[in-house]
Amino acid sequence: MNDLRAEALAVTYDDLVALQPLDLTVRPGQLVSVTGPSGAGKSTLLWALAGALRPTGGSVHLGGTALVDREQAAGLGVVVVPQGNGLASSLTAAENIVVPLLSQGVDAEEAHRRTEEALAAVGLEESGNHLIEELSGGQQQRVAIARALAARADVLLADEPTSDLDAANREKAVAALRVEAIRGAIVVMATHDPEAAEQTDAELHLDAGVAQWRRPLTG
Repeated sequence: MNDLRAEALAVTYDDLVALQPLDLTVRPGQLVSVTGPSGAGKSTLLWALAGALRPTGGSVHLGGTALVDREQAAGLGVVVVPQGNGLASSLTAAENIVVPLLSQGVDAEEAHRRTEEALAAVGLEESGNHLIEELSGGQQQRVAIARALAARADVLLADEPTSDLDAANREKAVAALRVEAIRGAIVVMATHDPEAAEQTDAELHLDAGVAQWRRPLTG
């Protein structure tokens, strides 16, 4: 697998500086948290890393390939867990996971196996047949995490994945992200939850778009 690298990455909106230039390299197997208050630039950083937000300065590379848009990044194995979960309310929890896998050409038997494993990893093995609108906000958030787990991403970018979860389910969610890193994925999690951040390999703190390592990556 390839490193994810941001070089002098910067984002501005007219006169608003959302992200000051920063350099970041995350390697396969690493789980990194991005922390900071609301409006600090956490989501901006994740979406820029995902190729969904064109930077006003610098670049993002996965290995030797520059990420220029969301479709291209997705084709290279970059998966995002967005805030608001992005689930289809008319589908069941399981269908929200299976359908994207089938559309990507995953064999039906394999897609259903991955779905069952992913739902179990976030503690929702009994909820696969429930419509999304029948689930609580926290359960929906866990389905969104499970969908990302089932994708077997090379790069998993999770935006506030534990924000609506209680302590027990937060532990399950972070543990599932850790398993992805152990598998060899690059995992970056934006969070305002200090207890979730403590469980990551490193913590990059943002404040008014300025990045500073609270715990730097090693190795």
